[in-house]
Amino acid sequence: MVEQQRSATLDAVFHALSDSTRRAMLGKLAEGECSVSALAAPFSMSLAGASKHVKVLEAAGLVRRRVAGRIHYCRLDAARLAEAEAWLRHYERFWNTRLDALESLLRAEDEKKKEG
Repeated sequence: MVEQQRSATLDAVFHALSDSTRRAMLGKLAEGECSVSALAAPFSMSLAGASKHVKVLEAAGLVRRRVAGRIHYCRLDAARLAEAEAWLRHYERFWNTRLDALESLLRAEDEKKKEG
């Protein structure tokens, strides 16, 4: 059950990160809190469109929203990004091990060629 929940969380994070607009929004939020209209400004999209992107980011747990009057402010919540990074780190270790083995093999072949 815990693994299914973790998988659903990662699925939501990677889904949110799959869109370049949302990645750009996260980049802006890494600089500090800003309004949804400020997040929409660099793109040719409506406030409703920007809000849909923010909802995806919120559902993934990447963004928190607060409302002050009619203005919605967003801030980055990086905890879910850390979980995704930990998942990726596992595969980084896997590939580093494989590439190190390949490098050793290629160096051994080069040494044989130099000797022979």
